[in-house]
Amino acid sequence: MSRARPALLAMAAAYVDTCGFIGLFGLFTAHVTGNFVLIGAELVNRHVDILTKSLALPVFVASVALANQAEVVMRRRGMAATTWLLGVQSLLIALAALAPGRTGLPQHPDDVPSIVIGFLLITAVGVQNALMRTSLAGPVQTTVMTGNVTQLTIDLLAVVTGRADAGTRTRAAALWPVVMAFAAGSALGAIGYAGLGFHCLWLACAMVAGAAWLAHRQEPKETSARSAI
Repeated sequence: MSRARPALLAMAAAYVDTCGFIGLFGLFTAHVTGNFVLIGAELVNRHVDILTKSLALPVFVASVALANQAEVVMRRRGMAATTWLLGVQSLLIALAALAPGRTGLPQHPDDVPSIVIGFLLITAVGVQNALMRTSLAGPVQTTVMTGNVTQLTIDLLAVVTGRADAGTRTRAAALWPVVMAFAAGSALGAIGYAGLGFHCLWLACAMVAGAAWLAHRQEPKETSARSAI
């Protein structure tokens, strides 16, 4: 289960990011810093459709801050914060899947459907990013693969050249499933959106819900700090 949870989260993040990038006119919902590159390209090409991309970072920052504060409060109250917050992430993705039924499909990078769906997905992945720095912190990241691929390359080179110790082998064994899951999630997100549109997000919702269930199985039971009311 310790390897299944990060793999599920990595697959879900890649899936959501790919689906959002295709369906929301190039908006990154997981790799939000990539939106700065796109804003620069839009400005050079004299496009003006940059409102949603410009607001992506503030929305992401706000979601990380809120998730972190919620985790602090829940820990103080003896709640299983990781499980609850992954449940919130799954719910946010579900709302993004439902949103087109209320707002209509995105027709423009800065129209209401694009903003609503985009911000729901950015907030969802923001929750995951916050957890990756706290209760899920470790050598493996699940939303950005650059560091994982770099470390895996170094570790595999150490294994091949006989320089790897037990810790290096353990880390490599934890990294490669996440990298592969992220790649698979990217492919599945593209295929899913091509066939189902934003309804494909239900699969990502299920992935995160599965990670929440694994967290529930693994997360230590905590005693509530509050007196019963």
